[in-house]
Amino acid sequence: MNEDFNTSQEFAIVQDKKDELAFFKSMFHFPQHHGKDAIYFCGNSLGLQPKNLTQAIQTELDAGKERAIGGYFEGKHPWLMYHELLTPSLSKIIGANIKEITVTNTLTVNLHLMLLSFYKPNKTRFKIVMEAGAFPSDQYAIETLVKHFGLDPSDTILEIEPPKGKKY
Repeated sequence: MNEDFNTSQEFAIVQDKKDELAFFKSMFHFPQHHGKDAIYFCGNSLGLQPKNLTQAIQTELDAGKERAIGGYFEGKHPWLMYHELLTPSLSKIIGANIKEITVTNTLTVNLHLMLLSFYKPNKTRFKIVMEAGAFPSDQYAIETLVKHFGLDPSDTILEIEPPKGKKY
């Protein structure tokens, strides 16, 4: 650990002033708590709303209104190839070549599609192990898949969790 590090509020304020990414904070709406920006640690998959979100959504709504199905092929951001607009910046973030990544559905949809493609239960191999308390939509996707194959979720899905009192 850096010898100069400490947990004082003064140290944190100095470090915040040195942060070259601090300008990003101004690009998001923060919920208010007692008239001040809340300290927001609970991002999960939602996070803070970008200030430019309303205009970005309105652009796509207008494309649908003006072009209907044509929005898939024409306009500012043709929907069919939308992932191609995102891959250059994502490749930089994750350190991959542009040709090595793509943008697809949500995690839950991808989980469901993957399991539907590869999960082939039989009489001896049908159990699915998943974390207890997983994101609710992931739990529903697994349960729906199990029912799709005519199996009972209570017999098929094994939820695991750390021993009581331990966190991983």
